[in-house]
Amino acid sequence: MDYGVALDVGTSGYRTHLVDLSKNGKIISTAITMRHPLPGANIMDHLHFWLENGADVGHGIIMNTVDRLIELHGVNSKDIKRIGVCGNPAQVSMFENIEIRDLAYAGQSMLKRLNVKVPSRRGHVTTAGDLGLNSVRSECQVVIPPAIRHEIGADALAMIIKSRLLEKNETCIVTDYGTNAEMGLFHDGELYSGSAAAGPAMEGQAVSNGMLAAPYAISDLSFAEGGYWNNHVLDMELHPTIGAMTNPSDGSGRAVSNIRARGITGTGVVAAVALGLESGLIDLPFIRTKDHRLHLQDGIYFTEGDLHEAGKAMGAIRAGHRTLIEEVGIDDEAVSTMYMAGASGTYVDPIKAQTVGMIPRILQNTVQVGNTSLMMAHDLVSDDEALDKMQEVADSIASKHIMFAMSKVFEDMYVNEIAYWVEGMPFDIYNKLLRDSGRRPLPPIVRPKTTRRIVSSDIPVIGDMGLKILDNVGVYLMGGFEGCIGCGKCAEECPERALQVLEGGPHDFTIKIATEHCLGTACKHCETVCPQHVYQFSDLKISKRA
Repeated sequence: MDYGVALDVGTSGYRTHLVDLSKNGKIISTAITMRHPLPGANIMDHLHFWLENGADVGHGIIMNTVDRLIELHGVNSKDIKRIGVCGNPAQVSMFENIEIRDLAYAGQSMLKRLNVKVPSRRGHVTTAGDLGLNSVRSECQVVIPPAIRHEIGADALAMIIKSRLLEKNETCIVTDYGTNAEMGLFHDGELYSGSAAAGPAMEGQAVSNGMLAAPYAISDLSFAEGGYWNNHVLDMELHPTIGAMTNPSDGSGRAVSNIRARGITGTGVVAAVALGLESGLIDLPFIRTKDHRLHLQDGIYFTEGDLHEAGKAMGAIRAGHRTLIEEVGIDDEAVSTMYMAGASGTYVDPIKAQTVGMIPRILQNTVQVGNTSLMMAHDLVSDDEALDKMQEVADSIASKHIMFAMSKVFEDMYVNEIAYWVEGMPFDIYNKLLRDSGRRPLPPIVRPKTTRRIVSSDIPVIGDMGLKILDNVGVYLMGGFEGCIGCGKCAEECPERALQVLEGGPHDFTIKIATEHCLGTACKHCETVCPQHVYQFSDLKISKRA
């Protein structure tokens, strides 16, 4: 039997298919992580960790995680002949363990000072042995996809190919919604791209009771009779089912089915904000309930802090879309279709997404295309010609990448978004400030004429052997420090409870951190609270999984 593995290296987590190569790429099973294995909540955290703790540590964590995912599929490693990978430029580069500083730093002068040589990101084939994967034979082929440009990666290319937007003579936007929202505006045969660091709220993280799109996550909410809300919960095949009707003010209600919820994912967050705004329960920046929370089924709730976190994420996406439109110099009415990709783009209700600013305010059509990155990885595994075809498309696209971090348009937009979501600035003042800065105001919302969903779920085919979840990556950072007294302050201050202080080791005490739960270099509370000032986060090294 010959098998392949399709691997989507996402910013919020990894997803894989086991593929039967003898049966035209039939999907046998699916295995996913619940979080990204590297410390941090977004792509910049991952890059900072990589640079500060070292590529050997970062790459070791990634390889250990991929090994465990492959093992979850439960087939003989000798039978796995090929692995196809897809993701954004940073994630694919870290998987391959090549230079990433050209992606971490903006500006040619900085790269020149650091003597950074930008690597080729053309598509190619390497081997598991060269990468350091141990779960398959060393000669197993690993297909690395091309980027359009070094900062416009395979995930953007996958969106373009799978949405088939190049075949249509229209001005459109395509966005992969997630922690790092990759987006592109296609106009007059040219692609204008950007990337908005929306933050983890779009993947159900950094919010109370948040989780990735997985079984038992609340993925949507809808109005029911009597002021109640329907709670749509993902089942074991990632299909949404109404679990309960709840009163969002106090959590009372009744069960509709026997499916229970254990958290809320990013699309559920979008729905909570949209319904809250429409019902008046949200009057920015407040939630107008007695305890300032929205109550969902099985004790899941949404707080004002969650609202502000989600607002910053949704604001970054709206600012990104608007920046592309302004940079290209077209009217809002010129954008006819919005292509929505990724888990959030699959499950989110487009009308609710438009209400909260995640798609343009004037549209004719929305098309939800699913997890295009995983689809592309599947093609690279099952089709010998897919890599050449992908490179051909990459070479044919005229493109311009807009660095939002250096864009005055994005800056002006995002300042307004923060004021709107976190401070409750009225929308008429929002538009006045845009006019004062020489920008066009946001137009009134015009609902799309058509909303089309191409796939029923983020991963439409799970496979006969079902879905397997790697709930604990099992990779740790460990180290001891001379002078450590084992007081446990670092463990007490860890906001994610990712850290333990163990007795023993060369310095009497050992620090142990679960990488997937750690917030990484953006946090480092553990280091700053050390009373002896001996703790150095960057000195921790990877430990084999326990």
